[in-house]
Amino acid sequence: MPPKPHFVPSVIKTTSHRSLSTTSRRLEALRIGYVPGTSSNLQSRNITTLTPNRILITSKPASSTLSNRSFTANTPKPTEHFSTPLYFAHRYHSLPTTLHPFPSGTGAMITSLRANEIDIGIGLTEGWVAGLGKTQGSNNKGGYKIVGTYVESPLCWALSTGAKRIDVKSMNDIKGGKIGVSRIGSGSYVMGFVLADQRGWLRVGEKPFEVVVLDDFKRLRDGVNSGIADFFMWEHFTSKRYYDSGEIRRIGEIYTPWSSWKIVAREPEDDRIEEVMEKINKGVKHFMENPEEAVRYISTELDYSEEDAREWMKTVRFAEDVRGVDTAVIDKTIEILGKAGVLDAGLVNSEDMIAIKRE
Repeated sequence: MPPKPHFVPSVIKTTSHRSLSTTSRRLEALRIGYVPGTSSNLQSRNITTLTPNRILITSKPASSTLSNRSFTANTPKPTEHFSTPLYFAHRYHSLPTTLHPFPSGTGAMITSLRANEIDIGIGLTEGWVAGLGKTQGSNNKGGYKIVGTYVESPLCWALSTGAKRIDVKSMNDIKGGKIGVSRIGSGSYVMGFVLADQRGWLRVGEKPFEVVVLDDFKRLRDGVNSGIADFFMWEHFTSKRYYDSGEIRRIGEIYTPWSSWKIVAREPEDDRIEEVMEKINKGVKHFMENPEEAVRYISTELDYSEEDAREWMKTVRFAEDVRGVDTAVIDKTIEILGKAGVLDAGLVNSEDMIAIKRE
């Protein structure tokens, strides 16, 4: 079942944005983290800082001798269909960054931003806002600011359970059950509260679900099949191949009531970010002007079927100019997350979250 919104691929223009400062910096590659797809070779990877501007992604914890070596690891290939414009920006326009996938989601990127392991994050709006909202009103620093809008369209979160779970037949059966999430504060966690709010399941002082942290998509699928969790929420097209294979079963869907992907930066005043934004814009332009190449890349390199790639492209809208954020979108996100109990909306100010505004 494809998502309900059925858009012709298009772009949204910004009218203006606040200029970034032009502080002199060495032209070193910035590190972008993004939420990837589900290739098995990305599961359970660790991020190890090698030098201030280089990181290594390994399949095992790095030793102390490795952590002091000065070399740059090979950049992993993007594995998420939403990253296709980033791939084009790298291939055709020399995007001056290294790309680092985070299978555990937006929450894991927040941790790495705060630990100075990455410089820029491209992830889900609700995860970024929740992460910043929880630090406002405290002595803790947010660790990043929102600087751009990557995807304008809402995201379809599919609700999944185990293929043979006869006790979970529909969304009515998950009330008060166990929700599997990748990480506390991630999109899969936040959207559980949004779901409960929309279904009328929120009660003051009570959690709508028992939260089971399972780290990544593979463990989430295993969790609902083993009974550790009753359901989990993940992007529709990433989940669909596992419905088709019979590994998991779809029981419903929910849409974000906001544009789905935002760009954040650990140091928004870094003048290198301006060049990164321009290169991403060119990658988006190439994506829009070459839909057949995009379908071919997604269906041959990213483990999605051609049919699913074409259907996804009917629903997605990227921003023509990724620089800047609509304050109203962040305010709306804060309002809904506050209502869902994810943050205290009365203590949160969108002005303090945003470094670059659209006007």
